[in-house]
Formats: sequence, structure tokens, C-alpha cells
Amino acid sequence: MFAVMVNVHIKPEYRKDFVEAMLDDARGSVQNERACLLFNVVQDSENENCLHLYEVYASAGAFEEHKETSHFIRWVETTKNWFASPLEIATGVHLFPADAVWKKQA
Repeated sequence: MFAVMVNVHIKPEYRKDFVEAMLDDARGSVQNERACLLFNVVQDSENENCLHLYEVYASAGAFEEHKETSHFIRWVETTKNWFASPLEIATGVHLFPADAVWKKQA
């Protein structure tokens, strides 16, 4: 499985709208993309203007396909001026748990 971890720092005045747009993208990912197994949006416990995203895809190619979906493109266009700093993005391949145990997020 291919994992994507993103730290997002939001301008405070856009926080409410950003979270709404972020949840729209997350829902669109798990509901409309067969190869998106998990999309978690986590509120930072110390900074409400910081979100942590954890996404799991069946492959790196599936993540590339994600970036071409209408819900992702809408998120990019909607939020492009709402970031307090550039996205911090890391990717990797799962070592544990094994690929065979993954199930799609409901």
C-alpha cells in the first residue's frame, strides 16, 4: 500500500471554509476512488489551524489518479490561497500491516 502524509497549515480566516473543502475532498476520495482505501483528516491538538492528512492508496499510480479527479481539482482551486505555508508532504510504502489485511474505509 502507498501512504501519503500531509501537514496543512491554514490561514486562520479561512479555517472553517478550508475544513469544509477538505472534508469534501476526503469523502470524494473514499466514496469515488476504488483504490483510495483510507483518507483521514486529523485536527492538530495544539494548533486548530493545522491539519494532518493520512491517505492510503493501493499504489503510487492510484495516488497519481487521485490528483486528476474532479473533487481533488475542485479542492486545489478552492483552497489555493488559503494556506499559511506550503504543504508538507511525505510518501511511503506500508511495511505493516500487510497489504492483504487492508479494507476500504466505509
